[in-house]
Amino acid sequence: MRAVIQRAKEAKVTVGGEVVGAIGAGFVVLLGITHEDTEDDAAYLAEKIAHLRVFEDENGKMNRSLLDVGGAVLSVSQFTLYGDCRKGRRPNFMAAAKPDHALPLYEAFNAALRERGVHVETGVFGAMMDVSLTNDGPVTLIIDSSEKSGNR
Repeated sequence: MRAVIQRAKEAKVTVGGEVVGAIGAGFVVLLGITHEDTEDDAAYLAEKIAHLRVFEDENGKMNRSLLDVGGAVLSVSQFTLYGDCRKGRRPNFMAAAKPDHALPLYEAFNAALRERGVHVETGVFGAMMDVSLTNDGPVTLIIDSSEKSGNR
């Protein structure tokens, strides 16, 4: 499971001209899921993201977590995070999980964040979405659950 995390001042996702999710300060999380991912991967990423210390403290140092600042998450499923661009000019998405595997794990990830006290807004799984945000910093990080113990 792979997450691209952007610290945002505000963000929203629109489907068909309708806002379906919006947050103030917090993270936009683009989440990609591959075939081998499990609910353990979802829990690992949720724990990491909830406690990631990238918000400034009173001294201007990145020392506060999403929970410390009361931030929210705008979670957007993003199968293209598993696009393989090594050959040719069109990405290969064979490593991205099919919806029947990915959707339950996307929902498990969002539930795991909520269990940790994070307010979560979402896009619509599988829909064409317009995501807009005001980057804060900008601060952008990538976390891959396969790197937690050196597997995959």
